[in-house]
Parts: sequence; structure tokens; C-alpha cells
Amino acid sequence: MHIPLPPPPARAGTRIHLFQLSKAQAAFIMSNKTPHANSNKNRTPRHRAREFALQGLYQWLLNHEDAGAIEAHIREAHGFDKADAEHFDTLLTGAIRDAEKLRAALEPLIDRPIKELSPVEHAALLIGAYELQNHIEIPYKVVINEAVELTKSFGGIDGHKYVNGVLDRFAAQARATEVEAAGRR
Repeated sequence: MHIPLPPPPARAGTRIHLFQLSKAQAAFIMSNKTPHANSNKNRTPRHRAREFALQGLYQWLLNHEDAGAIEAHIREAHGFDKADAEHFDTLLTGAIRDAEKLRAALEPLIDRPIKELSPVEHAALLIGAYELQNHIEIPYKVVINEAVELTKSFGGIDGHKYVNGVLDRFAAQARATEVEAAGRR
């Protein structure tokens, strides 16, 4: 399948962001993208589950497809067998189900309307916020780091810094005791 990409950026060193592409182009890139921010690092099944959940949320944010259809499509993707399928299901269905509640909790922490976030940043924030609220067995620093790594891999140049700052403030509210204890060390 050949989907033409837009012309290269006018200035050297600039990137084309996924939200600047058509839905078909972006979906093609997200499903076939292999470079990762930490390509030398072994990606765990949980990290792969987060990557696939990010892809699913990206599709959901752009196309407003049914979560079941997105999940079925992603389960057929190359490499899904190496992901933690249970964690993927939990993240994708939970973040979609709780999206409005998560957005309401994130809104005071961001400096722009949620609709102005790139879909990758938006999806990474939903995943991170969902994990911070619902998976207390995962340390908050791990949740934030994973969201930052996803944004480094798939987002804009400095999107990871933004996601880091927002989720750091979110963690201070959602897991105050854990964050406070970590600060005393």
C-alpha cells in the first residue's frame, strides 16, 4: 500500500508531526513506525502494550472509531504477540471509558485547551493519567517515564517535556503520599 507523504520540511532539522498528516498517512506511519527513542534498550511486554495502547488512542482521537474495532485491528498488528495483551486491554478500554474524567482532571494542569494538544501528547497524557489513577502497583516515576518515552518515540520534538511536566503535577495530586515519600529520600 502506497500512501504519499507530504513534501519534506522547508527548514533543515524540522520534523513532520503526525497531526500534520492526513488520517490515512498518520495511521500508516503509526502502524509501520519502527524507530524508537530507546531502540537499543529492550522493550518490555508492558512497554509494547503502552505503544499499542497509544496507537489505539491515537486512532480513537482522530477517527472516533469504536474501541472494540480499534482493539481488534491492533491485535492483528505485527509484534502484538510480544506485548502484554492484558495490560493493553486495560489501558485502551480504561482510558477510552474514563477519557472525560481524565481530561477534566488534566485540564487545570495544562496551558491550552485539550483540543489543541497533538494527538500523540493527548494519548500519552490519557495513558499516564489512567495508570496513575488505576495502577498503584506501578510506581509513579515508572508511569511518567513510560509516557515520556512514548512521546519521545512518536511525538514532536519537545512533546516529551510537556508530558513530563503535566504528569508530574498530576502525580502530585493522584498519588500525593507516594510523591511526598519519594521527595524525602
